[in-house]
Amino acid sequence: MEAKEFKLLSAPAGRVTSVDFFRGFTMFLLMGESTRLYGYLLSINTGLTQFLGTQLHHHEWNGLRFWDLIQPFFMFIVGVAIPFAVANRKKKGDSDRSILMHAIKRSLLLLFFGWAIYCIGPGRIVFRLQNVLAQLSVTYLVAFLIRNRSFLFQLIFTVAVLLVMDLAYRFFPVEGFNHPWVPYKNLGAWANNKIEGVDKASIWATINAFPTIAHTVWGVLCGKLLMSSKTSAEKIRLMIIAGIAGLVIGYSMDILNITPIIKKIATSSFVFASGGWAILALCFSYWLIDVKKLFRNGSGMFVIVGMNCIFIYIFFEVGGADLLYKMFTPFAFSLFSWGGEITVGIITSLAVWAALWYICYWLYKNKLFIKI
Repeated sequence: MEAKEFKLLSAPAGRVTSVDFFRGFTMFLLMGESTRLYGYLLSINTGLTQFLGTQLHHHEWNGLRFWDLIQPFFMFIVGVAIPFAVANRKKKGDSDRSILMHAIKRSLLLLFFGWAIYCIGPGRIVFRLQNVLAQLSVTYLVAFLIRNRSFLFQLIFTVAVLLVMDLAYRFFPVEGFNHPWVPYKNLGAWANNKIEGVDKASIWATINAFPTIAHTVWGVLCGKLLMSSKTSAEKIRLMIIAGIAGLVIGYSMDILNITPIIKKIATSSFVFASGGWAILALCFSYWLIDVKKLFRNGSGMFVIVGMNCIFIYIFFEVGGADLLYKMFTPFAFSLFSWGGEITVGIITSLAVWAALWYICYWLYKNKLFIKI
């Protein structure tokens, strides 16, 4: 590939590369999950691969692994991008009303696609709303609507939402579902059963969309910070303070047995801890790419993914990755069958991952940006 082909397109004025990098890197990891690679890592009986495989799978219940941070990362970075997107649309002459209507339309489309993904397998309408698109439809719209309110208002609002959800889990009065931190016996499980019309639905709570509003709102606050006239040192200092505060609050609630860290029902401790990690990850990306400029060129492969992140997510969620896997498997088997089933699987998974990235690259190279 020639260097000139890989050159990034000009970003809107005021845009920081680390925002696009963070979003693209997060989606790149989600692409990797769709290739089945992370499952193969668990099947290799070595210490390193077992550790990586474990960290690339969700925790069963109470605890926090790296993979539990991916969805919060994505919801957070969507919030970071909101102030940049609004400023860019205003620069183009869009009115406040047209920007609001666009946000509402985008929220409805996110809800539709997030909901529709669950209907593909059964071939019928299934009311499940636990995936990232469905949750984003709520968190994105709320964060957009309060984006111009003061920092204090947004902070108090998110803490209030977390407090209300925490109390709701603790004091939910329905018998059999009044055990706040027990799988399938809590408010989230009850809501799932009612929404889906079944006796035992998913362990992942649909109402996670409410506590995770905090992730996207905190992203907006960080986006506004990055757009501000503060020096880079001041921005980094504030993000470090905020990130550490989130970690201290979240992990302390878990360690002191106040509220356990449980991603599958998005407990308040989980939201604080994962939000803290998200802020620190953005801070590190900003320091590395925009301040020190140490990885600016290398970030391009992830920026490319970020420019069509919703499209590629829908593509592999509706079966695109599985189709590619089936197409590549015969070739991988013919060339690498000597290495055994796991070797063939890993090679195939890597080929699928590369193909998914190339789809993003082709779209980027041809200036095709599929947005909703």
